[in-house]
Amino acid sequence: MAPAKTLVIVESPSKARTIGKFLGSRYKVIASAGHIVDLPKSRLAVDIENNFEPEYINVRGRASIIKEIKKEASKAERVLLATDPDREGEAISWHISNLLGMDETHSNRIVFNEITKPAIREAIQNPRPIDMNLVNAQQARRVLDRVVGYKISPILWSKVKRGLSAGRVQSAALKILCDRERLIQDFIPREYWVIAADLAKGAGKELDSKRHQFSARLAEYNGKKLTIDDRQQAERILEELKGGSFSVSSVETKERIKKPWAPYTTSSLQQDASIKLGFTPKKTMLVAQQLYEGCEVKGHGTIGLVSYIRTDSVRISAEADAACKAYINDHFAPEYIGNNRFVNKKKEVQDAHEAIRPSYVDITPDEAKASLTADQWKLYRLIWSRFVASRMAPAVFDVTNVDVQNGSYGLKAQGSHLRFDGYLKIYNDSDKEDKDKTLPKLHQGDALVLLNIDGEQNFTQPPSRFTEASLIKELEEKDIGRPSTYAPIVSTLVDRRYVVREKKSLVPTDLGFVVTQIMEDYFKEIADVNFTADMEGKLDDVETKSVPWQSVVGDLYHGSLKKELEVAESQIEKVNLPPVLSDEACTLCGKPMAIKEGRFGPFLACTGFPECKNTKPIVQKVGVACPSCGKDLILRKSKRGKVFYGCSGYPECQQVYWDKPVDKKCPECGSLLVEKNSGKAKKLKCSNPSCGYSEESTK
Repeated sequence: MAPAKTLVIVESPSKARTIGKFLGSRYKVIASAGHIVDLPKSRLAVDIENNFEPEYINVRGRASIIKEIKKEASKAERVLLATDPDREGEAISWHISNLLGMDETHSNRIVFNEITKPAIREAIQNPRPIDMNLVNAQQARRVLDRVVGYKISPILWSKVKRGLSAGRVQSAALKILCDRERLIQDFIPREYWVIAADLAKGAGKELDSKRHQFSARLAEYNGKKLTIDDRQQAERILEELKGGSFSVSSVETKERIKKPWAPYTTSSLQQDASIKLGFTPKKTMLVAQQLYEGCEVKGHGTIGLVSYIRTDSVRISAEADAACKAYINDHFAPEYIGNNRFVNKKKEVQDAHEAIRPSYVDITPDEAKASLTADQWKLYRLIWSRFVASRMAPAVFDVTNVDVQNGSYGLKAQGSHLRFDGYLKIYNDSDKEDKDKTLPKLHQGDALVLLNIDGEQNFTQPPSRFTEASLIKELEEKDIGRPSTYAPIVSTLVDRRYVVREKKSLVPTDLGFVVTQIMEDYFKEIADVNFTADMEGKLDDVETKSVPWQSVVGDLYHGSLKKELEVAESQIEKVNLPPVLSDEACTLCGKPMAIKEGRFGPFLACTGFPECKNTKPIVQKVGVACPSCGKDLILRKSKRGKVFYGCSGYPECQQVYWDKPVDKKCPECGSLLVEKNSGKAKKLKCSNPSCGYSEESTK
């Protein structure tokens, strides 16, 4: 059999399989499995005295891949580098070209925004040289982050504890979380009161009819905004209102246009998947990558279902826009076609990539459902509906505002009616304002009857803690990091135990505060949010303006970091973190047990160490008895870190569940029910695989 004429090198094996099915026998598609060379983990590997020259080595475990790349390249007449269309992908192509001794000025680089047969064919017909500006922008970020991390982290090891890390983006994100927590801790609640009146138009039996009733809220006094600070003021106002008369002072109906959201960027996809599906950013990117690289869809073969998933842009190609509008016309009606304009929030650095969209709008979530995993389908449905909605007409509401007068006091009521659903036909992002709220037919001068009036005491609330979704939004708005860094930032902060997840919130730990304080005191620029954002702009300049990447690194290191490192090393005193005590006493010596962090997570250790070296695992009971032996069921983790639920009587009792059991038995077979998450909804299912019973959770 004759050798393949053209070798195509991509990053992932699944992507290679998908593309390989699009190309004929004259092509061979193989994967590099990511980077084949990188900076070694064991040392700095950046020659600071020699213009920050990086020392790349072959990535451990890639020897067989490198051997295959060389072997297949030697047999091919032509090599095309088809790694991802971003800085990281460009750098991987550059490293492969160096490995093979290719001329980087030759047109051997191909890029595509989606993995479809037409996109691949077009890319092959339009190769280009490697973009060294993109490569240098990646090198600038890689070397800059290596210098910052590998120079500051050892100081944290020696002054606080081993295993800690600092980073240009990581430290800025941690400071954002700590600053918010300080605001919460310093917050002083303020009392305020809300007064609302239930009113009706008409007389006699009409007063009992719901369609003649509505509620109005006290808002003004003598035409100015009114705030009620205490009970005494509220009670005085209530008495005055009860003694007065209510009448309609004005009625105004306006049209409210609600426009659809732009199609997803990496950031907005991570935020929405967190809010609507309960996905972590890391999980969102993992599942999105699967959809991008290719899935087997019945009737279509293996195809990439979505466009490239790392993008800052909301731009959509003219072809995709036209295809979507044709779909809307065919499946809805011409009046549902929109003409929306969306603008990128940031500079057009990454605008080579479109927004995240379905590769084929005709492959609906319903059609793809049988071919996808549950998580893949949920995310595809989110991407598909958001994209189609972005091409649809806005929703139109009729909003009626009513002003009610009682002496010097002004009350307000609002009604709303959906006149045209527009994009809401397929994308539900409705809020309180969107719900139909009917008011009786009112006219200026109408007398009103008071049915009930009451005051409610409230207190101002502190700022809310950041969730993973809101932190990503904050990072994006402050221009900190890039799409590829959002998910790793959150994971690193949690893995380092700088923050913990409480329900959906990210809460800084004592360790997180200690590290942030050190960064604020000794590495002001690295911890400064504005400085970090400015640095992102300088990294973009390497790509767009051909600024030498070494100058960006040198300005930071020689400008401030070198001196700050010397000061920190000499001035920071050893930090002794107070132990976090548990409620348990040591079974050997009776001293309190402290919660420690180990390689595999938290555990209990005796505070009498080193005299007493007793340790024990932290047991998390689920509040359910084992149906086999009656002992407690507890949360466990497998060797690979997967959570499951097993009997505390192990190994004598080996009862296990992969989903969280609840203290309720199946009415059909008597087995325990377990929790199953489905986005926001929770279901209870029978743990017996041969029994199909399920019910809605009441929690």
